[in-house]
Amino acid sequence: MKKILLIEDNEEIRENMSEILEMSGYHVLTAPDGKEGVALAMEHKPDIIVCDIMMPVLDGYGVLHMLNKNPDTENIPFIFLTAKAERAEIRKGMELGADDYITKPFTGTELLNAIETRLRKTELLQKKFTNGMQGVSELIVTVGGEDSLRKLTEDSTISKYKKKQVIYSEGNNPHKIFYIEKGKVKTYKTNDNGKELVTGLHSEGEFLGYVAMLENSTYKETAEALEETELSSIPKSEFEKLVHDNKEVMRKFIQLLANNVSEKEGQLLSIAYNSLRKKVADALLAISKKYERGTESAPIDISRENLANIAGTAKESLIRTLSDFKDEKLIDIKQGDIVILNEKKLSNLVN
Repeated sequence: MKKILLIEDNEEIRENMSEILEMSGYHVLTAPDGKEGVALAMEHKPDIIVCDIMMPVLDGYGVLHMLNKNPDTENIPFIFLTAKAERAEIRKGMELGADDYITKPFTGTELLNAIETRLRKTELLQKKFTNGMQGVSELIVTVGGEDSLRKLTEDSTISKYKKKQVIYSEGNNPHKIFYIEKGKVKTYKTNDNGKELVTGLHSEGEFLGYVAMLENSTYKETAEALEETELSSIPKSEFEKLVHDNKEVMRKFIQLLANNVSEKEGQLLSIAYNSLRKKVADALLAISKKYERGTESAPIDISRENLANIAGTAKESLIRTLSDFKDEKLIDIKQGDIVILNEKKLSNLVN
């Protein structure tokens, strides 16, 4: 049985709402003011909170602020009750982190629909999403409905890029983010001598350029198509609206930022301390995993130069190492494409 905390100072409204919710199969906790409501929330950890805004002792804004500061209650769905329909009041509540609001007077059906919708969406958000940017796509669909991702990208401009064509350059200001409809893209940084280090590989269903947008900074890397690629361009205003209106999506992007930092730290450690053989093996496995090749015999189509930049080594050293791997039956090379023959041995190579 789902547990609902109802915080409302008007006794008649509170009792009527409680009766409706209990008749609908919910376990209802009630509080006549914000202070008592916060105490009940801390003690019972309800599945959802419905809270009036204008109350004595502690108003609804104060309740939400206090609950958001506590890790045990910050993620509980929160619905405001308000007699004020002014946009500024509603906007203030949503900016503080409220998930929804109901304007008084309301019917029992409106109350139940708002609660059931929010509980259903919360259950969906608790499921495990795919790691990486594909998980963001799944999350956007969950938060906004089945057509949300399609609507976000379908009205945008579709641009086609040829192999090796630059999509955006390091140091430029972002005005949009990109969604890969088709193809593959690499991101890389260059040093003063023009030497490249590949920092990321991206494929269909992923976003590009969101880091600079979230940081409100310039691009920290250059993006280049690895093959014929089609991208949707999403304006900065649309992206900002998406993340600002959906705190779950914002959390997911923040999580991805943290993951990006961890991945780059791991990449730097590998380049600094791993042996040449280990670096090349890790690069091959990363590419194979990234593009979800279902079998060990699926070919890896990538230039030696790009592979060397991913591994953080010279092209000549890479080619010698690939030749050694072929002699050891770890890989095969067919018309330039690399085929992994023994993934287990490659992953277990020691420095």
